[in-house]
Amino acid sequence: MSPNKQTKPSCGARAAVVAFVALHAVALHTAAQAQTQAEAPAHFVAPAVSSHVIPAAALAATPTAIPAVAAGAHPTTPNPVKPAVAATPAVTAVVPTCRARSAFTHLDRPLRHTMRRLASGAPLTIVAIGSSSTAGAGASSVDANYPSQLAVDLRERFPGRDITVLNRGINGEETKNMIARFAADVVAARPQLVIWQVGTNSVLRDRSLEQHDQLLHDGIEQLKAINADVMLMDVQYTPAVLAKSETDSMVDQIALAAKAENVDLFERFAIMRDWSEAQHLAFDTFTAPDHLHMNDWGYRCVAKLLAGAIAEAATRPVASAAVHPAMMAAPARPGAQ
Repeated sequence: MSPNKQTKPSCGARAAVVAFVALHAVALHTAAQAQTQAEAPAHFVAPAVSSHVIPAAALAATPTAIPAVAAGAHPTTPNPVKPAVAATPAVTAVVPTCRARSAFTHLDRPLRHTMRRLASGAPLTIVAIGSSSTAGAGASSVDANYPSQLAVDLRERFPGRDITVLNRGINGEETKNMIARFAADVVAARPQLVIWQVGTNSVLRDRSLEQHDQLLHDGIEQLKAINADVMLMDVQYTPAVLAKSETDSMVDQIALAAKAENVDLFERFAIMRDWSEAQHLAFDTFTAPDHLHMNDWGYRCVAKLLAGAIAEAATRPVASAAVHPAMMAAPARPGAQ
């Protein structure tokens, strides 16, 4: 047999073996697949894990919105007990109590004109004149300034009475500007009580205290001439005002003018200093972000304390009114007849 004839059978045999092996492998694979399909159910259902141990990878993929199942509780148990979760306490702003020492809120002189109106039942008109802390700079709304709040408080104290509080405050004004408005903004309203908030802008602009003193006395005399009760309100105790070197001198000047002119003084500066130094209230509690004006709480508290002072001075027996030191009789000299 020639070499070529011997090679042909060998190639044919190799091809037959390869074909056989391939057919056998296919047959085995088909049989195994058929057996697997016969043994598995139509829809695979994962068995429940009695210990409820969740793999770490599954925990990482679990959305946080899915509530945890308490250890030992079966998933099918109705209303499983959930682990206690510490509640985050709600942040509640603590509103401080509005108060001040009576020495700072007491008015030395009775408000006689106001007293007569309240006693007779006739309408009572009050004019609050001043600058920005009367107008209400720093307040969240017109209703939150001190004159508006004062009207509310007085009506609550004297129900059924016709009480009007006119706000005549203008931002940025100084004492001379307010005096120039007296005729139109004060006298024309024919009030029984005038509250004059004064001094702050003169301090902030470093005006001469000597010149301011003369203006202050002239203004008080004009207000007294209209037959109304007159009350001064001094500067506010806020960081911007305290930064000025003449603040204490202005406070003293206003107090001395009230005493000399025999009119009342509402000591706003002392009241607000008491909030800070004695009651340890932070400036942010009663001061606006500009650190100059009051905020809603500050205006509200000033109005409440002022209403109490007015109500007491307008209803006290006149005989019990504080006597001005200059009016007190000098003690008798020894041996005098």
